[in-house]
Parts: sequence; C-alpha cells; structure tokens
Amino acid sequence: MTAVHAKEEGGISKEKPLVAFLGPLSSYTHQATKSAFPEQTHEYTPVATIKDVFEAVAAGDADYGVVPFENSTHGVVTFTLGCLADRADAYGDLSVCGEVYIDPECDLSHVRRIYSHPQAFGQTQAFLSAHLRGVEAVDVSSTSKAAELASRDETGATAAVAGAVAAEAFGLDVLARCIQDRDDNTTRFFVLRRKGGGAKAEEKEKEGTRQQDKSLVSFTVPHKAPGALASVLDVFRTYGLNLTSINSLPSLIQPFQYLFFVEFEGSRYHDPEGKVKAALEEVDRVAESWRWLGSWERQR
Repeated sequence: MTAVHAKEEGGISKEKPLVAFLGPLSSYTHQATKSAFPEQTHEYTPVATIKDVFEAVAAGDADYGVVPFENSTHGVVTFTLGCLADRADAYGDLSVCGEVYIDPECDLSHVRRIYSHPQAFGQTQAFLSAHLRGVEAVDVSSTSKAAELASRDETGATAAVAGAVAAEAFGLDVLARCIQDRDDNTTRFFVLRRKGGGAKAEEKEKEGTRQQDKSLVSFTVPHKAPGALASVLDVFRTYGLNLTSINSLPSLIQPFQYLFFVEFEGSRYHDPEGKVKAALEEVDRVAESWRWLGSWERQR
C-alpha cells in the first residue's frame, strides 16, 4: 500500500532565490528541498508535476528545481527520466547540479484525516499506529475513491492509503511507499538549474566538486550496429570511470531504438587527470548522439 497526499498551491517570491519542487507542501520532495536549500535563504514554490519543475527552471521562473529521480525499492522515476530525455529539445539549458537523499521516515504531523478501504486500513495498521495515531480514519468504498477524496483537499491535511496507480491518476504525491514492507526504502532527488545560471553559480559549482562527484550523460547508438552499446560503455571502463547507474527509454526516433542514461563517478569540473574530458571526447566519436546532463557533489 502507498500513503498518498493531496495537492497544495504555493506563492512565488522573488526576494530570495526561488526553488520549484514537485508538490504538495509537506511531501518528500518538499523535505528534500528544505534539506538542500535552507529556508532562511531561499523561497519555495510547489508545482503540480515534474514537467512543471523543469519548465519553471527553463523559463527562469525559478532559480533551482528539485525532482525525485529514483527509489531504492521501486527504481527510477520515469517522468523525471522522460524530462531528462528532452525529446523536444526544450530543456537543453538545464543541468543536474546536486542530489539529495531522503530516508523513509517523514513528517506526517500535518495530516488530520486519512481515507481508505477498510481492508487497506487493516493491512497497514502497524504503520498507521506508529505514524498517524489519533488521526481521523474514514472508511470509503475503495482505495481509488480514497485517492479521489484526498485530491480535492488543497489544505494538505488529508491523505489516503492507496496504490501507486491511484496516486498517479489523481495527481497525488507519495508520502510513504510500501508501508507494510521494507524499512530501508530511500529516495534520491536531483537538483536542477540553468547552465547559464550566472558566473557566480558556475564558479561555486566548480569549486564545490571533488573527485568522488558524479556525472550524468545520455546517448543513442546506431540501432542495428552489433556491439554499438558495448562500444560506448567500454569507453568508461577504458578511462577508469565507474558506472553507478544505467537507464533507458525509447528514443521515439525509430521503433525499438533506445536513449541510454549513464551515471558515472567523476566530474566535468574537477578532472585533474583529464579522464572525463577524454572519455566524453571518445563517446562523441562512438555514439550516434549524446548530451551532458550535469556533474554534482556525491552525497552517498
């Protein structure tokens, strides 16, 4: 089961650097945003979708964006990966400049009412007793109905025990996953900014990076060339750059051609031995197309 939470709107202020994040308020992404950007020096604005975060940063309406990228139990967030794929070339000026990890415990103190089917309540009793003791529990006809009712409340005080499909259907943010399952569930978030964010931002990024930083690139390979993918991946082995994740999405250029995303240890900014530079030059030679998506300081 998944505990999901309703939408909430937020105001925009230009007095401090503005950070857009996948809403609503009090969500995991809000928690990640507060972890990366101190409330005393930044303004936050929740938006409805991951795409909205990308668009806010790309348009200059926000200085930074925070989006979920992957979960240790459920894998990569395909909506974020789809925006990074940028098939319409709308976000070419954006880069990943940071990462944030949020562990399973979250603050649910704002929840005053929770909807679900009686059977779902029974299956999640231990979690509800531990985290939502005293909260009004309202029985409804189905978990999808619970999600629908939660989506109508814009105050942030209503939640639902429902499945991931219902959460997606009604635009709800996930506050807790597998609430009767694993305790080591962790979600990783990406911090976005414009590549042209100004000299000060560029210099800070360069100074802050270290040898154990990570970088992300995407690429395509000739669809029918034997060993084409292996040739690109072998570049990273040749230059001693450890791969930390590989993901893919259909390229939508031609049927069954894929766009690959490779995350590796190393930074484009802190590259004293020139390994990253040399590897990217080789990727440019052997890949059909490629894009650098950012370098950032590794958090774990």
